Amino acid sequence: MQREVEPSEWGQWIFFNEKRLRSGWRIALFFALLAVFVIVGQLMVSLLPPETTFWVIPGLLLVATLTAGLILLVRLDGRPAGALGFAVTRTAGRETGWGLLLGGGLLGAAVLLLFVTGSAYWVSDTGTATEYLAALVGSFLFFAVAAAFEEALFRGYPFQVLVEGIGTWPAVLLSSAVFSWAHAQNPEITVLAFVNIFLAGVLLALAYLRTRSLWFATAVHLGWNWAMAFLLDFPVSGLTGFDTPLYSGVAEGAEWWTGGGFGPEAGLSGTLVLLAGIGWLLRTKRLSETPEMQALGPVVDRRLPPGGL
Repeated sequence: MQREVEPSEWGQWIFFNEKRLRSGWRIALFFALLAVFVIVGQLMVSLLPPETTFWVIPGLLLVATLTAGLILLVRLDGRPAGALGFAVTRTAGRETGWGLLLGGGLLGAAVLLLFVTGSAYWVSDTGTATEYLAALVGSFLFFAVAAAFEEALFRGYPFQVLVEGIGTWPAVLLSSAVFSWAHAQNPEITVLAFVNIFLAGVLLALAYLRTRSLWFATAVHLGWNWAMAFLLDFPVSGLTGFDTPLYSGVAEGAEWWTGGGFGPEAGLSGTLVLLAGIGWLLRTKRLSETPEMQALGPVVDRRLPPGGL
């Protein structure tokens, strides 16, 4: 005779798995905490002068996202704070440097394709060397904070718990689809832009998974955006508010190739380099989880072999 299941056992099965709160509930708690912190942050921002909010909001979003993730990582998962991916280790600087080179190099390769096909060039613009240097530093800091926020949100605690819950590739594909959808309101959005941002999500997810380092993933993200917006002066995901003194980038030709007003992320040139970057991350032997990170025990290591996909 089949034993009748007690209501308490049903509750245990619905909420817990191997004595831990199930992945879906932990992700839901993350977004609930994040919503509370964002509301508090909005109240704080409302007290500031309007002209400062452009610079303050990304920082508040980053702090809210990291705080929500760290609370749950430490309290529910029993992991040290560094396991989230921003651990202060001897390799963090190297990971950041290589990430900047990879992200900036991929974007540079996309623009190089435009240049050699006569679809991109630069013209002189107003400005001074001092203004250029100030804009260089200011734009780097802004994009660094924005990239760290997006990585903490899309490749941080929710993604890592999702990998544990449903496996690597389902989590990569689902999170990349959400990452692409999050850009739906950007100006000049196109179908190819959605595809390329989805591919960028895959690239960044692999950057995290190969290293378990959000330093590396954030630096890839930063290198791509900063090179596009400042060094080469093209729109970033349709946004054009970042003017580079001394010169301006110009794209001409078919929008399916150049990306038009959305920038290289909406062009076939962007598709090609993103696919190349994904292929390299899948095959390279140069990236791995460091012993220091393995010792911290990232959540994804419950599902994956240490350093593996």
